[in-house]
Amino acid sequence: MESDKQAKFLKVYANLPINLREEIVVVLAQTGPVTWNVAWSEISNNTELGEALIKKLSEFKII
Repeated sequence: MESDKQAKFLKVYANLPINLREEIVVVLAQTGPVTWNVAWSEISNNTELGEALIKKLSEFKII
């Protein structure tokens, strides 16, 4: 996983209000809706889903 994009995600996540972390950030074809908290877990653990999330969030210019 690209560490610079992961670092950008973690910076954005850290600055989110706690109540917004339960909101949906992206919808993937293979999983459906994904919240900020789920994205954080997957990205932090360097999973395949985390890699897909980083790619989508980067494409959408969220990170």
